[in-house]
Amino acid sequence: MIVIWAVAISAAIVGGIQIMSFRQAVLGNDALARVQARWAARAGVETMIAILEYHTENPDPTDALVMILDLQDHSSGTLETGSFDIRHFLDGQEFAGPLDEHSKANINLLSSAEFLNIRDMTPDVVGAITDWRDANEEAGMLGAEKPFYHNRGLSYEPRNANFQSFAELELVAGVWPEYTRGEDWNLNGRIDSNEDDGDQTWPEDKPDGILDAGWSELLTAVSRSAAMSPSGEDRLLLAEASTQDVVDRTGITEPQASALLAYAKLPNARLEQLLSVPLTTLSQSGGTSGAQSSGGKSGSGSSTAGGRTGRSSGGRTPTTGGATQGGPGNLDNAAIGRVLNECTLTEFKRPGPGKININTVTGAVLRDVFDMNPKLVDTILSRRDAKPTGLTSLAAVLDIPGMTAQTLAPIAKNLDVQSFVFTITSRGRSFIVGGESEMIVTVDRSMLPAQVLSYREP
Repeated sequence: MIVIWAVAISAAIVGGIQIMSFRQAVLGNDALARVQARWAARAGVETMIAILEYHTENPDPTDALVMILDLQDHSSGTLETGSFDIRHFLDGQEFAGPLDEHSKANINLLSSAEFLNIRDMTPDVVGAITDWRDANEEAGMLGAEKPFYHNRGLSYEPRNANFQSFAELELVAGVWPEYTRGEDWNLNGRIDSNEDDGDQTWPEDKPDGILDAGWSELLTAVSRSAAMSPSGEDRLLLAEASTQDVVDRTGITEPQASALLAYAKLPNARLEQLLSVPLTTLSQSGGTSGAQSSGGKSGSGSSTAGGRTGRSSGGRTPTTGGATQGGPGNLDNAAIGRVLNECTLTEFKRPGPGKININTVTGAVLRDVFDMNPKLVDTILSRRDAKPTGLTSLAAVLDIPGMTAQTLAPIAKNLDVQSFVFTITSRGRSFIVGGESEMIVTVDRSMLPAQVLSYREP
């Protein structure tokens, strides 16, 4: 009996030890899987940053898409212990690679009229947004300043400066997360299982495999401006440049450079006006005239009967547009593009709100924010996507059928052909079953080494 009881007790002890060991092994495997998945996600982030820095050091002004395609080509990878995958949803489609924040409109640059074009945006919300970001403390007619928030017991007040993040928009009076986030409740730009299961789990969504991200699909607050031009050099400040500096950077003639510098000295000068008004008209009229010029119709700016647009003259050359008798000659599209890419009228002191990259902007932004004709938007996107090198200058947009200088000029101040800020949503998986981790990192590549603007692990 003693032997039997000893065997039974020993068996119970051994069984308990086995159960504990198995549980510890499972927990150890889970912990190891999480660590491996996290470092796999980190490897994806580091890969994207390395590519961004490489293209900052080695820019290609003749190819506006080379960096975007390089990021897409390396958006997934396999390591010894796991793998990473980087992608994002935008305008109902899934794309490989990080999200270009310049594919959206920056909250800090939009006008009230542009805000009102957005779905579910009401005048009182627009007024509150405007009061949040303006420098004064006087509430607009439908706006909200400090007293409004304090009277409701809130522990914060308007920043009275630019928005620092998109999520900050939800602090504004009248803004609800259902509008800003839509189905993308964690703002990771990717469709998660709980965001595509109908009413089973929060948030409410349509189980259609498409991510409706609400306003976050259209707006951003983290895109940044930079002094760097597509050629990799700092933009040429016309207020301090010589005629030869302009000639060397843009390839235009000396008379054209002189006319450009004369226009740059005017208080109301804007380089975007070159898209709709001839250079000779700008330099002679103080930049206040429209596209009316001698012998041309109002709005077209045609300087000769043979000119295709108001920026050309009958004797233009493919490079500089040629010179008319007794004048510097107007600029053709290629020359205007180089001027817009390489020159600036304002000294760069610190990063400000970034412009939209015409090469990555979605149709939803052009339609729903800037109220552009849907047919024209489709034409722009199809022609843009058909170009292997993308649109290397804003002037190249004018070559798209249906696009006119009068349509482009009003929104040109918000457009560019390069991007600096990207959000990398890297999902790492361990080869051990169940190990998964995600990192969301926003990176500014306009400086070296690249600067991490935000980092989070949901």
